[in-house]
Amino acid sequence: MMPTLFISHGSPMIMLQDLPSRQFLEHVAETLPRPKAIVIATAHWLTRGPAVGGAANPKMIYDFGGFPKPLFEMQYPAPGNPALAERVAEMIAASGMQVGIDPNRGFDHGVWVPLKLMYPNADIPVVPLAIQPHFGPAHHVAVGRALASLRNEDVLVLGSGTFTHDLSRFWQFPADAESQPDVVAFSNWMDEALTSGDTSSLLAYRTQAPGAESNHPTDEHLLPIYVALGAAGDGAQARRVHTSVDHGICRMDAYEFA
Repeated sequence: MMPTLFISHGSPMIMLQDLPSRQFLEHVAETLPRPKAIVIATAHWLTRGPAVGGAANPKMIYDFGGFPKPLFEMQYPAPGNPALAERVAEMIAASGMQVGIDPNRGFDHGVWVPLKLMYPNADIPVVPLAIQPHFGPAHHVAVGRALASLRNEDVLVLGSGTFTHDLSRFWQFPADAESQPDVVAFSNWMDEALTSGDTSSLLAYRTQAPGAESNHPTDEHLLPIYVALGAAGDGAQARRVHTSVDHGICRMDAYEFA
C-alpha cells in the first residue's frame, strides 16, 4: 500500500544548491513504490474552499521574485490528469465539502520544485490540491481522509510545505546556521505529537506547541502535513524520514505516514 508523505520544499534555491534537503528529495522516491499518479497539496495555492487542478498540460508558475534567472527557465512538463482531478473532487464532495476544479491551474513552486527533484523524468501525472488556511488543521485532515482510499490505487498523496517557516528571520542567519532554540522546541514538540499519534494535540498546535507563532506566523506551510496525515487513514504511523535546517530558521523535515 502506498504511504503518504509530507516534504519541506523550502526556498526555490534548493534547485541550485547542494543542500541536505535536496539530497533527500533526490533519493526519497527510491524508498517508495512507484506511483501511478501524484496528488499534491501545495502551500502555494490558497483558496476559500477545496480546489483541485484539472489541467491536462499544466503550465509553470514562477511564484517568486528576486532569484537567479535559471530558476525562471526551469520546466517540469509532467502531465496532469483531468479524470483523476474529477475523481478527487468527487471524493472530497462526498465528505460534505463544496469543491471546485480549476481547469487552468499550473504547477507552482510548491509542486514543481520537489517533484523535479523526486521524479526528474516528469513522467508521472500530477494533480495539484489547494489548501484553505482560514479553515485550519482539522479541515485539512478531513480533506486528506476523503482521499485515503487512493493509497490502495498506487496514488501518492503528498503534502508540500515547510516544517518551520518564518521568512522574516530567514536572512538574519548564515545558510549553515544551526536551528534556533524556538525552532528546535517547536520541531521536537511536533515530532513527538506526530510519532505518538496525538492527533488532538496536533489539531491544537497553535495554542499548545512552543514557538507556534514564531515558527508559523501564518500556517499555510504547515497545513499540507495535515492532508498527508488524514490521507494515511486511521491507525497510520508517522515516521520522520529527514531533518535538516536552512538558515537556522526553515526546518526541512519530512514525514512518511504508513
